[in-house]
Amino acid sequence: AKVDRPGVCNAMETLLVDRAIATEALPKLKTAFEQAHTELKGCDETREVIDISPATEEDFDTEYLANILNIRTVDGVDGAIDHIVRFGSGHSEAIVTENYTTAEAFLNAVDAAAVYVNASTRFTDGGAFGFGAEVGISTNKLHARGPMGIEGLTTYKFKIYGNGQIR
Repeated sequence: AKVDRPGVCNAMETLLVDRAIATEALPKLKTAFEQAHTELKGCDETREVIDISPATEEDFDTEYLANILNIRTVDGVDGAIDHIVRFGSGHSEAIVTENYTTAEAFLNAVDAAAVYVNASTRFTDGGAFGFGAEVGISTNKLHARGPMGIEGLTTYKFKIYGNGQIR
């Protein structure tokens, strides 16, 4: 979700890692992202496990459009949701999990146009969704203006289940 095309709006900007797996997962993730020439920035807790640059609070609210990735260690799905409530774009969010209950909690709690389980956010695209050429995107819940019918009052939240698909 980051290294394929880091300069697009559906690329990952922050990776949230569950504290329960951080010691095992973070070194492997660091190696993989460094091989893809990705600059990594992390919170203090992440930096206790891997040697990367420090991330500021502003970094977690930044759309880099470059091969730069923030990493934050969180306390489970609730910690991830709390982070997304504060810093999420409303565009696309994803979780990688084998736990159905965790996936459902994430899907239902996260406020974004597209929410993924085990698939890349890079699929959030008009063409990939079968809408034809993408002429624009909106993260607002109501974007119609002027006279409108019921369709103009409709908003969508796409819930996408995957099995490791990437784009």
